Amino acid sequence: MGRRAVLEGLRSGVLAQPWRGVIVHAADLLELPTRAQAALMAVGQPAALSGATSLALHGISAVDDLTVHITVPYPRRARSKPGLVVHRAAFQPYDTTELNGLTLFSLELALADFLCDGDRRTAFAAVDEALHGLAPDHHRVLRDNVRDRILDRVDKRGIHRAQMLLALATGKAESPPESIFRLIVVEAGFPVPEAQYEVCTIDGRRLYVLDIAWPAVRIALEYDGFATHEERQGHDRERDARMAGRGWITIRAGAADLRDPRRVLAELRDAFERRSVQVA
Repeated sequence: MGRRAVLEGLRSGVLAQPWRGVIVHAADLLELPTRAQAALMAVGQPAALSGATSLALHGISAVDDLTVHITVPYPRRARSKPGLVVHRAAFQPYDTTELNGLTLFSLELALADFLCDGDRRTAFAAVDEALHGLAPDHHRVLRDNVRDRILDRVDKRGIHRAQMLLALATGKAESPPESIFRLIVVEAGFPVPEAQYEVCTIDGRRLYVLDIAWPAVRIALEYDGFATHEERQGHDRERDARMAGRGWITIRAGAADLRDPRRVLAELRDAFERRSVQVA
């Protein structure tokens, strides 16, 4: 382009310089792959995209972090910058993979690290999402590989938490919020619930699939992940009434309850008390 064209592009906002030595089209900075590639160029090799960035590039939607995370070997002196966090750790070429020209940690390594170091709820939702939809053999292999990665960590901080979260994950949740609510209720002292529990007729015909359920006491927690219209509310009330006729107590939660689950937990405790079940 030439120096003059580059300077004009930067001045007009068509181009952007996220970090020294790297210039990209400004509109492309909204795309994670572009920011990730810019980070790799700014830091230089050897380096690998890691943490939430690696998980997002592997297709895990549960993570939502605009900051680019990148890991370099210990001898390197690369520094973090605004929007770019540099981590240091020993890793080998077999710890990384290449995806669309980007060098990043393998899925199992990224999950293991995030289960130990990342936000607890996001980490649980991430591993649950990674397991979702896998064939039984692949499900078992990924779980075993993540567990091995956790146990092999030199830094032992967080490994007990990571093992607990991995053990709780089923891969059955249909969305990250469902996973997070399952973790919330377990941490609040409720028995471990079943995810995506099927309610069937006597002859085995499936009637409903419940997001989170305690079948032994017929209590269900349903997550409504969108702005509910009157038509949908009517459908939900009718469904809850039918479930009540079958002896079920249904509690509904929304996005606001993720931020403050106290109402949901209080209603759950009341439901368990009505079933004469003690909660920790």
